[in-house]
Amino acid sequence: MKRYILAHDLGTTGNKATLFDAEGIMLVSAFSAYETAHPFGHWAEQDPEDWWRAVIETTQRLLAEARVAPQDVAVIGFSGQMMGCLPVDVSGRPLRRCIIWADQRAVEQANQLAAALGEEYVYRVTGHRISPTYSLAKIMWVRDHEPDVFAQAHKFLHVKDFIAMRMTGAFVTDRSDASGMNLYHLEGGSWSREILEAVCLDEHLLPEVHDSTDVVGELSGPAAEALGLVAGIPVVIGGGDGASAAVGAGAIAEGPAYNYIGASSWISFASPRPIYDAGRRIFNWAHMVPGMFLPCGTMQAAGGSYQWLRRQVCWYEAKEAEQRRIDVYEVMNQRAEQSPPGANGLLFLPYLQGERSPHWNPKARGGFIGLQITHTRADIIRAVLEGISMNLRTILFSFLDAGARIEEVTLIGGGAKGKLWRQILADVYGRPVLRPRLLEEATSLGAAVAAGVGVGLFRNFGIVNDLIEIVDRHTPRPDAQAEYERLYPIFLAAYDALVPVFDQLHALGTQRA
Repeated sequence: MKRYILAHDLGTTGNKATLFDAEGIMLVSAFSAYETAHPFGHWAEQDPEDWWRAVIETTQRLLAEARVAPQDVAVIGFSGQMMGCLPVDVSGRPLRRCIIWADQRAVEQANQLAAALGEEYVYRVTGHRISPTYSLAKIMWVRDHEPDVFAQAHKFLHVKDFIAMRMTGAFVTDRSDASGMNLYHLEGGSWSREILEAVCLDEHLLPEVHDSTDVVGELSGPAAEALGLVAGIPVVIGGGDGASAAVGAGAIAEGPAYNYIGASSWISFASPRPIYDAGRRIFNWAHMVPGMFLPCGTMQAAGGSYQWLRRQVCWYEAKEAEQRRIDVYEVMNQRAEQSPPGANGLLFLPYLQGERSPHWNPKARGGFIGLQITHTRADIIRAVLEGISMNLRTILFSFLDAGARIEEVTLIGGGAKGKLWRQILADVYGRPVLRPRLLEEATSLGAAVAAGVGVGLFRNFGIVNDLIEIVDRHTPRPDAQAEYERLYPIFLAAYDALVPVFDQLHALGTQRA
């Protein structure tokens, strides 16, 4: 009997392949990294061939390590980074590098959409405000700045959809990824003709939309040979990483909230209807679960800010980690513990790649506020963790302002590994923070569950209720919570005061480019 599910989670920093059995138990995982190119400060691109290489490498390592015969793989499913823009020709050949979610170049194109239809109209149709983050503005940028590429384009694909196409030949996407394009009628369940007409874009350039559990093809002979598998394995399209993470965190019915911390971070929960916020701080995805939605708020550089700190500042901690043969982030967390809550009055603004929720300002910049000669490396490291956490609090409280009830938060993603950070989040949120056993594999679990449902290995998404195990719980500490309550309005005021400075710096950078 074919009893294994192969899930590929194509993230921002690399692909994680995970093997699950027919009971939904994770057996083994493998990771292969790829790079992001930043030709200019707010640009971010990846080579699709790097994704395919990573999929090949991780698949082969999984099979070897788990000693699973290729013919025993029952289905392949996906999770992937969202809001990409990859033009491919009729044969599926990439015509340029993919413009990924973090890219903010298409400000002018986003403004064109706003002028044509208005912010409120697009928000109410798509569930998202207008932003250069989304795929539509990026597609328009390719049309405006690379007409030769645009003229050859057969389809514009997302990351996971490109890999599914390489496996099956089908040009498809799912509802969750479609809902992150500023093009999809969220409640209508189809591409918005009004938006397409307003920006003069042909619907034929967009992939066919499927449910996340749909089998969209079978693994072709050439793809099977490259991967070390057998031809004919069903391929289920899966979902974007946000929707997949929701399933993997147990947010499949109205109620529980979850917080993912990877390179970016978001807070979300399942809802039977979208939540439209007067300030358009909240946006909404289509869920993997049919008929459900995911109100959400996302920040650009959460774990990305901590990664920047490691690369550019924490050389001492990196050397110590090498000597002690432990992870550098563990050393950084230990150093941060030497600083008290509030980091001795040092604030960090985590806007290293502009910002989405709650400010929606691609011109925003990062910075340390209040730096004094008495501040230590411990203060700097802790301030970064606290700054990310306070920005996430603004997202959490936008849900509360809209009437949502959130009593506790399940934390997933690589950022959830650190005990100190989990406690800081509980103190900043003023709510318990829960740690499940599967952290970085939660999105993979979501992809595996969708794949299992798609081929009948699982009856429905409810299987996750039997698979998620909470292994740690952090409750707010009164003294620390009180300190963050005092600092939080100062954090908000620092951003507001610096908006004119951000505008000036952006204008200066544009002139230089």
